[in-house]
Amino acid sequence: MLYTPAFWAMALANLCHTASFSAFFLLPLYILEHGGNQGDIGVVMGIFALASAISRPWVAEMIDRIGRKRSYTLGSILMLASPFLYLGIQDPLGSAYLPFLLLRALHGVGLAICFTSVFTFMADILPQDRLNEGIGMFGISGLIGIAIGPILAEIMLEHFGFAGLFIVAGILSGISLIIHQPLKESAPTGEEESDLTTFFGLFRREKFIVVGLISLLFGVGLAGSGNFVAPLAEERNLGFISAYFFCYSGGAITIRFVNGWLSGKFGENRILPCSIVLYMAGLLLLPLAYNQEVLCVAGILSGIGHGLLFPLLNTMAVRDESASIRGKATGIFTGGIDSGIFAGSLILGYIGDWFGLNVLFLCAGLSMTIALIIFRFRRPDSCN
Repeated sequence: MLYTPAFWAMALANLCHTASFSAFFLLPLYILEHGGNQGDIGVVMGIFALASAISRPWVAEMIDRIGRKRSYTLGSILMLASPFLYLGIQDPLGSAYLPFLLLRALHGVGLAICFTSVFTFMADILPQDRLNEGIGMFGISGLIGIAIGPILAEIMLEHFGFAGLFIVAGILSGISLIIHQPLKESAPTGEEESDLTTFFGLFRREKFIVVGLISLLFGVGLAGSGNFVAPLAEERNLGFISAYFFCYSGGAITIRFVNGWLSGKFGENRILPCSIVLYMAGLLLLPLAYNQEVLCVAGILSGIGHGLLFPLLNTMAVRDESASIRGKATGIFTGGIDSGIFAGSLILGYIGDWFGLNVLFLCAGLSMTIALIIFRFRRPDSCN
Protein backbone atom coordinates (compact mmCIF):
# COMPACT_ATOMS: atom_id res chain seq x y z
CA MET A 1 0.00 0.00 0.00
CA LEU A 2 1.41 3.37 -1.06
CA TYR A 3 -0.57 5.92 0.98
CA THR A 4 -0.30 4.78 4.60
CA PRO A 5 -0.70 6.91 7.76
CA ALA A 6 3.10 6.91 8.07
CA PHE A 7 3.33 8.26 4.50
CA TRP A 8 1.03 11.20 5.28
CA ALA A 9 2.61 11.98 8.66
CA MET A 10 6.11 12.04 7.22
CA ALA A 11 4.91 14.05 4.21
CA LEU A 12 3.53 16.77 6.50
CA ALA A 13 6.72 16.77 8.58
CA ASN A 14 8.77 17.01 5.38
CA LEU A 15 6.63 19.90 4.12
CA CYS A 16 7.27 21.85 7.32
CA HIS A 17 11.03 21.34 7.52
CA THR A 18 11.39 22.07 3.79
CA ALA A 19 9.38 25.28 4.17
CA SER A 20 11.65 26.25 7.06
CA PHE A 21 14.71 25.63 4.88
CA SER A 22 13.34 27.42 1.80
CA ALA A 23 12.46 30.52 3.83
CA PHE A 24 16.22 31.11 3.81
CA PHE A 25 16.18 31.52 0.01
CA LEU A 26 15.73 35.20 0.94
CA LEU A 27 18.82 35.20 3.17
CA PRO A 28 20.90 36.74 0.32
CA LEU A 29 18.87 39.92 0.88
CA TYR A 30 19.95 39.87 4.54
CA ILE A 31 23.57 39.48 3.44
CA LEU A 32 23.32 42.43 1.03
CA GLU A 33 21.57 44.56 3.66
CA HIS A 34 24.38 43.86 6.14
CA GLY A 35 27.15 44.98 3.79
CA GLY A 36 27.86 41.81 1.79
CA ASN A 37 28.22 41.32 -1.98
CA GLN A 38 27.59 38.49 -4.49
CA GLY A 39 30.80 36.77 -3.38
CA ASP A 40 29.66 36.88 0.25
CA ILE A 41 26.32 35.37 -0.79
CA GLY A 42 28.22 32.51 -2.40
CA VAL A 43 30.35 31.92 0.71
CA VAL A 44 27.53 32.19 3.27
CA MET A 45 25.06 30.10 1.29
CA GLY A 46 27.80 27.71 0.25
CA ILE A 47 29.03 26.98 3.79
CA PHE A 48 25.56 25.65 4.56
CA ALA A 49 25.86 23.12 1.75
CA LEU A 50 29.52 22.39 2.57
CA ALA A 51 28.65 21.42 6.15
CA SER A 52 25.76 19.36 4.83
CA ALA A 53 28.01 17.59 2.32
CA ILE A 54 30.99 17.00 4.64
CA SER A 55 28.75 15.56 7.35
CA ARG A 56 26.95 13.26 4.90
CA PRO A 57 29.12 10.12 5.33
CA TRP A 58 28.72 10.36 9.12
CA VAL A 59 25.00 11.15 8.78
CA ALA A 60 24.43 8.21 6.42
CA GLU A 61 26.27 5.80 8.72
CA MET A 62 24.30 7.15 11.71
CA ILE A 63 20.96 6.64 9.96
CA ASP A 64 21.76 2.99 9.26
CA ARG A 65 23.08 2.53 12.81
CA ILE A 66 20.54 4.25 15.12
CA GLY A 67 17.51 4.33 12.83
CA ARG A 68 15.69 6.72 10.50
CA LYS A 69 13.20 8.17 12.99
CA ARG A 70 15.73 8.90 15.74
CA SER A 71 18.01 10.54 13.19
CA TYR A 72 15.14 12.66 11.85
CA THR A 73 14.33 13.78 15.40
CA LEU A 74 17.92 14.93 15.92
CA GLY A 75 17.90 16.81 12.60
CA SER A 76 14.57 18.46 13.45
CA ILE A 77 15.97 19.72 16.77
CA LEU A 78 18.89 21.36 14.94
CA MET A 79 16.50 22.81 12.34
CA LEU A 80 14.36 24.21 15.18
CA ALA A 81 17.24 25.78 17.11
CA SER A 82 19.16 27.32 14.20
CA PRO A 83 16.63 29.97 13.02
CA PHE A 84 16.28 31.36 16.55
CA LEU A 85 20.07 31.60 16.90
CA TYR A 86 20.16 33.93 13.85
CA LEU A 87 18.26 36.45 15.99
CA GLY A 88 21.39 36.93 18.08
CA ILE A 89 23.45 38.15 15.11
CA GLN A 90 22.67 41.84 14.64
CA ASP A 91 26.11 43.26 13.76
CA PRO A 92 27.29 44.14 10.22
CA LEU A 93 28.44 41.09 8.28
CA GLY A 94 32.12 42.00 8.53
CA SER A 95 32.22 41.92 12.34
CA ALA A 96 29.99 38.84 12.71
CA TYR A 97 31.30 36.81 9.76
CA LEU A 98 32.73 33.85 11.71
CA PRO A 99 29.73 33.30 14.05
CA PHE A 100 27.43 33.63 11.05
CA LEU A 101 29.35 30.97 9.10
CA LEU A 102 29.42 28.61 12.10
CA LEU A 103 25.67 28.98 12.51
CA ARG A 104 25.12 28.32 8.81
CA ALA A 105 27.24 25.17 9.16
CA LEU A 106 25.16 23.93 12.12
CA HIS A 107 21.98 24.64 10.17
CA GLY A 108 23.38 22.71 7.19
CA VAL A 109 24.11 19.62 9.31
CA GLY A 110 20.53 19.71 10.60
CA LEU A 111 19.14 19.75 7.08
CA ALA A 112 21.52 16.95 6.02
CA ILE A 113 20.18 14.71 8.77
CA CYS A 114 16.52 15.52 8.01
CA PHE A 115 16.91 15.25 4.26
CA THR A 116 18.75 11.92 4.25
CA SER A 117 16.76 10.23 7.02
CA VAL A 118 13.34 11.15 5.64
CA PHE A 119 14.04 9.75 2.17
CA THR A 120 15.63 6.63 3.65
CA PHE A 121 12.52 6.19 5.82
CA MET A 122 10.32 6.44 2.73
CA ALA A 123 12.49 4.01 0.73
CA ASP A 124 11.90 1.51 3.55
CA ILE A 125 8.10 1.78 3.68
CA LEU A 126 7.24 2.22 -0.02
CA PRO A 127 6.42 -0.84 -2.18
CA GLN A 128 9.56 -1.62 -4.19
CA ASP A 129 7.61 -2.02 -7.45
CA ARG A 130 6.23 1.54 -7.04
CA LEU A 131 9.37 3.14 -5.63
CA ASN A 132 9.82 5.88 -8.27
CA GLU A 133 6.12 6.77 -8.15
CA GLY A 134 6.08 6.74 -4.35
CA ILE A 135 9.19 8.89 -3.94
CA GLY A 136 7.84 11.27 -6.56
CA MET A 137 4.48 11.65 -4.84
CA PHE A 138 6.07 11.97 -1.40
CA GLY A 139 8.39 14.62 -2.81
CA ILE A 140 5.37 16.81 -3.55
CA SER A 141 5.34 17.64 0.15
CA GLY A 142 8.84 19.10 -0.14
CA LEU A 143 7.94 21.00 -3.29
CA ILE A 144 4.94 22.55 -1.55
CA GLY A 145 7.31 23.48 1.25
CA ILE A 146 9.67 25.12 -1.25
CA ALA A 147 6.72 27.18 -2.53
CA ILE A 148 5.34 28.11 0.90
CA GLY A 149 8.64 28.97 2.60
CA PRO A 150 9.68 31.98 0.47
CA ILE A 151 6.10 33.32 0.42
CA LEU A 152 5.84 33.22 4.21
CA ALA A 153 9.36 34.63 4.47
CA GLU A 154 8.60 37.54 2.14
CA ILE A 155 5.38 38.37 4.02
CA MET A 156 7.15 38.24 7.38
CA LEU A 157 10.07 40.24 6.01
CA GLU A 158 7.77 42.98 4.77
CA HIS A 159 5.89 43.33 8.07
CA PHE A 160 8.38 42.29 10.76
CA GLY A 161 11.82 42.36 9.15
CA PHE A 162 14.31 39.52 9.22
CA ALA A 163 13.42 38.65 12.82
CA GLY A 164 9.96 37.63 11.58
CA LEU A 165 11.54 35.45 8.88
CA PHE A 166 13.73 33.63 11.41
CA ILE A 167 10.86 33.09 13.86
CA VAL A 168 8.48 31.60 11.28
CA ALA A 169 11.26 29.29 10.06
CA GLY A 170 11.80 28.06 13.62
CA ILE A 171 8.09 27.48 14.17
CA LEU A 172 7.84 25.39 11.00
CA SER A 173 10.70 23.16 12.14
CA GLY A 174 9.05 22.81 15.55
CA ILE A 175 5.87 21.52 13.88
CA SER A 176 7.96 19.00 11.93
CA LEU A 177 9.55 17.79 15.17
CA ILE A 178 6.17 17.19 16.81
CA ILE A 179 4.37 15.54 13.88
CA HIS A 180 6.68 12.57 13.35
CA GLN A 181 7.02 11.53 17.01
CA PRO A 182 4.20 8.89 16.97
CA LEU A 183 5.82 6.97 14.08
CA LYS A 184 7.76 3.73 14.55
CA GLU A 185 11.15 2.96 13.05
CA SER A 186 10.88 1.90 9.40
CA ALA A 187 13.65 -0.74 9.39
CA PRO A 188 15.92 -2.65 11.79
CA THR A 189 18.73 -0.53 13.25
CA GLY A 190 22.39 -1.36 12.96
CA GLU A 191 22.17 -3.19 16.30
CA GLU A 192 19.82 -5.74 14.73
CA GLU A 193 21.05 -5.88 11.14
CA SER A 194 24.54 -5.09 9.91
CA ASP A 195 26.35 -4.68 6.61
CA LEU A 196 30.09 -4.15 6.42
CA THR A 197 29.83 -1.94 3.33
CA THR A 198 30.99 1.59 4.17
CA PHE A 199 29.76 4.85 2.68
CA PHE A 200 32.87 5.26 0.52
CA GLY A 201 32.95 1.54 -0.26
CA LEU A 202 29.79 1.98 -2.35
CA PHE A 203 31.80 4.04 -4.85
CA ARG A 204 33.40 0.83 -6.08
CA ARG A 205 30.16 0.36 -8.01
CA GLU A 206 29.65 2.42 -11.18
CA LYS A 207 26.00 3.04 -10.33
CA PHE A 208 26.93 5.17 -7.33
CA ILE A 209 29.62 7.07 -9.25
CA VAL A 210 27.06 8.03 -11.92
CA VAL A 211 24.38 8.91 -9.35
CA GLY A 212 26.87 10.93 -7.30
CA LEU A 213 28.20 12.92 -10.27
CA ILE A 214 24.79 13.73 -11.76
CA SER A 215 23.51 14.68 -8.30
CA LEU A 216 26.53 16.96 -7.81
CA LEU A 217 25.92 18.76 -11.12
CA PHE A 218 22.21 18.99 -10.34
CA GLY A 219 23.27 20.66 -7.08
CA VAL A 220 25.25 23.28 -9.01
CA GLY A 221 22.08 24.09 -10.94
CA LEU A 222 20.10 24.26 -7.69
CA ALA A 223 22.68 26.70 -6.29
CA GLY A 224 21.99 29.01 -9.21
CA SER A 225 18.20 28.90 -8.94
CA GLY A 226 18.07 28.81 -5.14
CA ASN A 227 20.64 31.45 -4.22
CA PHE A 228 20.76 34.00 -7.04
CA VAL A 229 17.21 34.43 -8.35
CA ALA A 230 16.34 36.74 -5.43
CA PRO A 231 19.27 39.13 -6.19
CA LEU A 232 18.35 38.98 -9.91
CA ALA A 233 14.73 39.91 -9.21
CA GLU A 234 15.84 42.65 -6.80
CA GLU A 235 18.33 44.08 -9.31
CA ARG A 236 15.71 44.18 -12.10
CA ASN A 237 12.78 45.29 -9.91
CA LEU A 238 10.70 42.27 -10.89
CA GLY A 239 8.22 42.62 -8.05
CA PHE A 240 7.11 39.64 -5.96
CA ILE A 241 10.35 37.61 -5.74
CA SER A 242 8.67 34.44 -4.50
CA ALA A 243 6.64 34.19 -7.75
CA TYR A 244 9.60 32.32 -9.27
CA PHE A 245 9.68 29.77 -6.46
CA PHE A 246 5.90 29.40 -6.58
CA CYS A 247 6.01 28.64 -10.33
CA TYR A 248 9.02 26.37 -9.83
CA SER A 249 7.16 24.33 -7.24
CA GLY A 250 3.97 24.39 -9.31
CA GLY A 251 5.77 22.89 -12.31
CA ALA A 252 7.47 20.25 -10.17
CA ILE A 253 4.28 19.30 -8.32
CA THR A 254 2.18 19.05 -11.49
CA ILE A 255 4.64 16.74 -13.27
CA ARG A 256 4.83 14.43 -10.23
CA PHE A 257 1.21 13.37 -10.80
CA VAL A 258 2.17 11.82 -14.16
CA ASN A 259 5.73 10.85 -13.25
CA GLY A 260 4.86 7.20 -12.61
CA TRP A 261 2.93 6.94 -15.89
CA LEU A 262 5.71 8.61 -17.89
CA SER A 263 8.39 6.33 -16.44
CA GLY A 264 6.24 3.25 -17.07
CA LYS A 265 5.44 4.20 -20.67
CA PHE A 266 8.78 5.59 -21.86
CA GLY A 267 11.25 4.15 -19.34
CA GLU A 268 13.33 5.90 -16.70
CA ASN A 269 16.43 5.96 -18.93
CA ARG A 270 14.54 8.10 -21.48
CA ILE A 271 12.87 10.40 -18.97
CA LEU A 272 16.05 11.23 -17.05
CA PRO A 273 17.89 13.05 -19.91
CA CYS A 274 14.68 14.94 -20.74
CA SER A 275 14.49 16.13 -17.14
CA ILE A 276 18.08 17.40 -17.32
CA VAL A 277 17.33 19.34 -20.52
CA LEU A 278 14.22 20.95 -19.00
CA TYR A 279 16.09 22.05 -15.89
CA MET A 280 18.90 23.43 -18.04
CA ALA A 281 16.41 25.34 -20.23
CA GLY A 282 14.97 27.09 -17.17
CA LEU A 283 18.43 28.20 -16.03
CA LEU A 284 19.39 29.47 -19.48
CA LEU A 285 16.17 31.49 -19.68
CA LEU A 286 16.96 33.49 -16.52
CA PRO A 287 19.40 35.92 -18.24
CA LEU A 288 16.43 36.96 -20.42
CA ALA A 289 14.12 37.50 -17.44
CA TYR A 290 13.53 41.26 -17.56
CA ASN A 291 9.86 40.87 -16.62
CA GLN A 292 7.97 38.64 -14.22
CA GLU A 293 6.37 36.58 -17.00
CA VAL A 294 9.72 35.29 -18.28
CA LEU A 295 10.87 34.73 -14.69
CA CYS A 296 7.82 32.55 -14.08
CA VAL A 297 8.32 30.54 -17.30
CA ALA A 298 11.92 29.89 -16.25
CA GLY A 299 10.63 28.71 -12.88
CA ILE A 300 8.10 26.36 -14.49
CA LEU A 301 10.69 24.77 -16.82
CA SER A 302 13.24 24.21 -14.06
CA GLY A 303 10.49 23.01 -11.75
CA ILE A 304 9.33 20.36 -14.22
CA GLY A 305 12.93 19.23 -14.69
CA HIS A 306 13.43 19.05 -10.92
CA GLY A 307 10.13 17.22 -10.47
CA LEU A 308 11.28 14.45 -12.80
CA LEU A 309 15.00 14.30 -12.02
CA PHE A 310 14.94 14.16 -8.21
CA PRO A 311 12.86 10.97 -7.77
CA LEU A 312 14.63 9.27 -10.68
CA LEU A 313 18.06 9.79 -9.09
CA ASN A 314 16.77 8.79 -5.66
CA THR A 315 15.18 5.62 -7.02
CA MET A 316 18.34 4.79 -8.96
CA ALA A 317 20.37 5.07 -5.74
CA VAL A 318 18.24 2.85 -3.47
CA ARG A 319 16.59 0.35 -5.81
CA ASP A 320 17.48 -3.29 -5.00
CA GLU A 321 19.69 -2.24 -2.06
CA SER A 322 19.32 -3.87 1.38
CA ALA A 323 17.84 -1.87 4.26
CA SER A 324 21.21 -1.93 6.03
CA ILE A 325 22.87 0.28 3.38
CA ARG A 326 19.91 2.38 2.17
CA GLY A 327 20.98 5.25 4.41
CA LYS A 328 24.41 5.26 2.77
CA ALA A 329 22.90 4.95 -0.73
CA THR A 330 20.55 7.86 -0.03
CA GLY A 331 23.50 9.75 1.46
CA ILE A 332 25.44 9.49 -1.81
CA PHE A 333 22.48 10.94 -3.71
CA THR A 334 21.70 13.73 -1.22
CA GLY A 335 25.38 14.35 -0.45
CA GLY A 336 26.08 14.78 -4.15
CA ILE A 337 23.38 17.43 -4.35
CA ASP A 338 24.74 19.25 -1.30
CA SER A 339 28.31 19.11 -2.61
CA GLY A 340 27.09 20.63 -5.86
CA ILE A 341 25.17 23.33 -4.02
CA PHE A 342 28.29 24.21 -2.04
CA ALA A 343 30.61 24.29 -5.05
CA GLY A 344 27.99 26.06 -7.13
CA SER A 345 27.25 28.68 -4.47
CA LEU A 346 30.92 29.52 -4.07
CA ILE A 347 31.96 29.44 -7.74
CA LEU A 348 28.79 31.02 -9.10
CA GLY A 349 28.94 33.72 -6.42
CA TYR A 350 32.35 34.87 -7.61
CA ILE A 351 31.34 34.52 -11.27
CA GLY A 352 28.35 36.78 -10.53
CA ASP A 353 30.61 39.28 -8.77
CA TRP A 354 33.15 39.40 -11.60
CA PHE A 355 31.01 38.90 -14.74
CA GLY A 356 27.41 39.57 -13.70
CA LEU A 357 24.31 37.47 -13.10
CA ASN A 358 23.73 36.64 -16.78
CA VAL A 359 27.04 34.77 -17.03
CA LEU A 360 26.33 33.16 -13.66
CA PHE A 361 23.14 31.51 -14.93
CA LEU A 362 24.79 30.47 -18.20
CA CYS A 363 27.47 28.64 -16.18
CA ALA A 364 24.80 27.00 -14.02
CA GLY A 365 23.13 25.77 -17.21
CA LEU A 366 26.46 24.40 -18.44
CA SER A 367 26.66 22.13 -15.38
CA MET A 368 23.47 20.40 -16.52
CA THR A 369 24.98 19.90 -19.98
CA ILE A 370 27.87 18.02 -18.36
CA ALA A 371 25.36 15.90 -16.41
CA LEU A 372 23.67 14.99 -19.69
CA ILE A 373 27.00 13.91 -21.19
CA ILE A 374 27.83 11.73 -18.16
CA PHE A 375 24.48 9.95 -18.37
CA ARG A 376 24.82 9.48 -22.13
CA PHE A 377 28.23 7.81 -21.90
CA ARG A 378 27.66 5.61 -18.84
CA ARG A 379 27.56 1.85 -19.30
CA PRO A 380 23.98 0.99 -20.35
CA ASP A 381 23.48 -1.52 -17.51
CA SER A 382 25.16 0.51 -14.76
CA CYS A 383 22.02 2.29 -13.53
CA ASN A 384 19.32 -0.26 -14.26
